[in-house]
Amino acid sequence: MDATAVEALFTRSDGSYLCARWGRPIVPVVFGVEDATLSVVKGAIEAVVTLAGHRMAETDPELGANLMVFFFRDWAELPQVPNLDRLVPDLAPLCDRLAAAGANQYRAFRFDEAGAIRAVFVFIRMDDVLSEMPAETLALSQAAQVILLWSDTAFAGTSPLARVGEAVVLRPEIGAVIRAAYDPVMPVVAREASHALRLAARIG
Repeated sequence: MDATAVEALFTRSDGSYLCARWGRPIVPVVFGVEDATLSVVKGAIEAVVTLAGHRMAETDPELGANLMVFFFRDWAELPQVPNLDRLVPDLAPLCDRLAAAGANQYRAFRFDEAGAIRAVFVFIRMDDVLSEMPAETLALSQAAQVILLWSDTAFAGTSPLARVGEAVVLRPEIGAVIRAAYDPVMPVVAREASHALRLAARIG
């Protein structure tokens, strides 16, 4: 990918550039799935974390778990989850807006003082479209979209995944961007588009 293509992945719809990565080990917890699917979701997260050269842990000293993934059938279910409104402010009106828009997924990011990712809350409403998607595909797509703070339009027109024969894998160029962003010499957060030039140089 050239610098222009990389820049587009982190240029938001308001024109601002923002790229952030996790500043702490990732501790996932998954709600609303059977044990078989749980292992698939955690396996996908581990695969993407390994690709990035980042780390996972058993617990987060501040939050316990810092990557929370919720699977459900209706947005109205979320406000009923005990204490979730403490973690996601204005949860009820948010769910009302998402229901009105017919959304089937939403990711809420939280950041530390340095601007690095501190926590992510992933909400997946299993509508007809997502219910037909293999668990491995859905899990890998979500894992790719939480490992970095991408632009809100980064994957609007194209998936971060690609099909290779019968397998669905992370697109090589997206994997390369993730690895470059987690290079130890790169900043944990960047707000200048020149950051894309540095990423592109590492990919090249």
